[in-house]
Amino acid sequence: MPDYRVIALILTLFGAGPALAGEAEIQAAQSTIDKQLQAFLADDGAAAYSHASPTIKKLYPTVGAFMTMVERGYAPVRQPQSYAFGAAKELDRTTILQKVHLVGPDGRNYVAVYTLELQADGVFRISGCSLRASNALST
Repeated sequence: MPDYRVIALILTLFGAGPALAGEAEIQAAQSTIDKQLQAFLADDGAAAYSHASPTIKKLYPTVGAFMTMVERGYAPVRQPQSYAFGAAKELDRTTILQKVHLVGPDGRNYVAVYTLELQADGVFRISGCSLRASNALST
């Protein structure tokens, strides 16, 4: 009989980890990210800010403070030339990680990993974003 703890450990090490979120949750999370990216591209800071979680709004209590943070540290997110959704993973019933592949304003490839949390109103809002340069080549 196989040792299921060993199988679970192997799956975790190879990225299987927690179960993937349901399709509806993934689409809702992607919709939130897409709306925020579109708001950035339209220079609509208020709309972009509306997709941030209460935790982010506590750290950046005004649209201006939020936009300054984004402009200083997240240029590829603020002004992507293009973007595409990658893998999504459900951390728990209310938290989703969503990978987004971006081409930044500098023409380089980046990967953003968004954390989204389900709010009391039933909407996923962005609670974090980590950004790194990608080794992938743009075509």
